[in-house]
Amino acid sequence: MNFALYRELLAVLPIRRLLLVGMVARIPHSAAGVLLTLHIVLTLGQGYAAAGAAAAVMTIGIALGAPWRGRRVDTVGLRTALIPSVISETIIWSVVPHVSYQWLLPLVFVGGLLTLPIFSVVRQSLGVLAQGDQRRTAFALDAITTEMVFMIGPAAGAVVATSGFTTAGLTVVGIATSLAGLFLMWFNPPTRSADPGMGREADEQHAAEAAVVSTAPAHVQEAAAELAAPAGAAAPQEGSRGRPAGGFSWFTATVAALFAVAAGAGMVLSGTDVGIVAALEIGGHQSEIGIVFVFWCAASVVGGIVYGAMHRPVPPVILLLGMAALTLPMALAHDTWTLAFVSVLPGLLCAPVLSAASEKVADLVPEERRGEAMGWYGSALTAGVALGSPLAGIFIDRMGPSGGFVSVGGAGVLLCLVGLALQLRRRRAAA
Repeated sequence: MNFALYRELLAVLPIRRLLLVGMVARIPHSAAGVLLTLHIVLTLGQGYAAAGAAAAVMTIGIALGAPWRGRRVDTVGLRTALIPSVISETIIWSVVPHVSYQWLLPLVFVGGLLTLPIFSVVRQSLGVLAQGDQRRTAFALDAITTEMVFMIGPAAGAVVATSGFTTAGLTVVGIATSLAGLFLMWFNPPTRSADPGMGREADEQHAAEAAVVSTAPAHVQEAAAELAAPAGAAAPQEGSRGRPAGGFSWFTATVAALFAVAAGAGMVLSGTDVGIVAALEIGGHQSEIGIVFVFWCAASVVGGIVYGAMHRPVPPVILLLGMAALTLPMALAHDTWTLAFVSVLPGLLCAPVLSAASEKVADLVPEERRGEAMGWYGSALTAGVALGSPLAGIFIDRMGPSGGFVSVGGAGVLLCLVGLALQLRRRRAAA
């Protein structure tokens, strides 16, 4: 591995400044998830099922808004496209802490819909600023800085929430995010090459795949949203015989299985997120939530680095089976440090699961339909994320904090076993 590439990239001022701006801008929203969950549970007196439902609603809003936000950046430029986000972030997150749960749900949906598209903007700009082989290194460096953000943000959010300042904390999240948007507008990093050429579609595809490959537990919903296919992005291409390569001929049983893996991974990760917060809050250790997130996210980074260095791929369903099964022991943890150390095991397989699945989709789907396929892949991942939070919340309310880990871990294992059984049956039929 050539680690000198990192030094070369950081020596470029625009790239170094972009990574720094992106890191600072992501911190407020990285704390929002923990703050929102604890605000609903502690301040509003609702259960974890209600908190999970709110997280699901916000995730759906992010998924629906991401393609539209991306199109606006392409059509009207970055500065104009960010204006709705800069205005809405302050307004919505200043109002959310002061309303009842019934009004909170539509507000967080709109908040997700208009959220500052910092993840996609940074990666899109990196695709322009970094050239050739540097691009993969740049995305890897962005992933590392993002993990650092999610080691800091949830910890800060937990400290604020446990001090009884969820209202002030959510308001600060909105104001800080708007300020980050204003700074991004002033910086105005490039989002398209001066000479796109014939390689632009391939570059965009590499950026989309990198968004999934660099996904770690705490920000899976943002990365999933980035892969949502914009309207018109999957316009029919000319096939080898001059006919439009339309339809869903690329959607085979194997591709469908990979989409199921993506949905299962999103479900396990989002449910585990809620489970960690619930386990520590119910145990009276809310201020130590950040410790577990540090171990969980750091393990994902290590797992992604190791998997990327392997010469032979591992079937995604096997990786998901391992991650789901290793999530189950988290239900047995009764203190912060035990939970932190146990979270390392499933965390190591997070990035490899998503990396292997997206890589397999890219291999199986023809290039002219790959953008559409990755959009559906992102939709499957988002659906899993939206399902996992309320599923874990329902079981937490009924069984206690261990119920969250058992529900999503068990559902993930069951999904994989069914998939393996169907795969074995298909192979026997073919034989």
